Amino acid sequence: MTRLTMAALALSALTLGGVYMAQGSFAAGAAEYAPAPREGGKFVNQKPTEPSSFWRTVEIFWRFLTESRTDPEPENELPMQTLARAQLEQLSDNQLHIVKLGHSSLLLKVMGEYWLIDPVFSERASPFSFMGPKRFQPTPITIEQLPPIAKVLISHNHYDHLDKKAVAALADKTERFLVPLNVDTELRDWGVAEEKILAFDWWQETEDKSARVTFTPTQHFSGRGLGDANEALWGSWVIETAAGKIYFSGDSGYFPGFKTIGERFGPFDLTMIETGAYDKDWAEIHMTPEESVAAHIDLRGRVMMPIHNGTFNLAFHTWYDPLQRATAEAERRGVSLTTPLVGEIMTLGEELPAHQWWQREAL
Repeated sequence: MTRLTMAALALSALTLGGVYMAQGSFAAGAAEYAPAPREGGKFVNQKPTEPSSFWRTVEIFWRFLTESRTDPEPENELPMQTLARAQLEQLSDNQLHIVKLGHSSLLLKVMGEYWLIDPVFSERASPFSFMGPKRFQPTPITIEQLPPIAKVLISHNHYDHLDKKAVAALADKTERFLVPLNVDTELRDWGVAEEKILAFDWWQETEDKSARVTFTPTQHFSGRGLGDANEALWGSWVIETAAGKIYFSGDSGYFPGFKTIGERFGPFDLTMIETGAYDKDWAEIHMTPEESVAAHIDLRGRVMMPIHNGTFNLAFHTWYDPLQRATAEAERRGVSLTTPLVGEIMTLGEELPAHQWWQREAL
């Protein structure tokens, strides 16, 4: 991608500043468990974050024009394990299995059901098919090869988490879409049947025979165009099953909410924490790797899996920097880290992989 193309995408991105309702009640009088706040008809964070000014946007635009970034070398393909439906069907139905599909996209087998979290299958995390961040490697399985999906969970509507083409392709093979408030509008516009959508405010939950799922706060923002900044909500997911308890962070800056979630739901057997796309110019809405490890500790996690890295180049750091720094900080703070290959099947309760697969290029 040329610098001009990167700059154009950066400029557009930086401007982002009757459905079934999820069940569950809010703790009366408990501010830390309150619904997402709004101001002027838009969602806001629990702790106010600084809006992007015109000159700040120009400064970042200039950085995209002038600063170089590091992608994997073309001759060195990143390691990956291809995935077949037959492998998934052979997995036990009374355990919790997790597969990283790339970036923050995950495939789960939850007590026999197949779930997807933030499924992005498109070649680019962009509103355009011809420009924008391009994935370093394909997904290990296609949507067509997937078995029927019980649930799709979405954390927020940014292009690297909500893929319109993937949603359209999944619409007929998915039973339920669990989404933040006002993301349901987008899904209905894209052809998802209204009765399939559950829309969540912070701290709302739904429960069935396979799991209890709760939508929890993060410190981030939303938007897919020039005029819809923060009209839709953002957040994270707590998933509680008979086989274990996991947490998916979505995107977030480091904030006290992690400790609140940990106090209410922890300890977690596995936390899947955003670790990538950080920068000094947007420090409030994306964590450094060191902050990601701190979030895992606040959440009372047992094992941490860094996500949001290794697939798209969305910031100025090298593609491998998140994994190197997270590994070093985890060692310093005595945190157990799992770093699976894309496509590698992990099973909660069994030994989890800790490959340092990025080292051959990083060194």
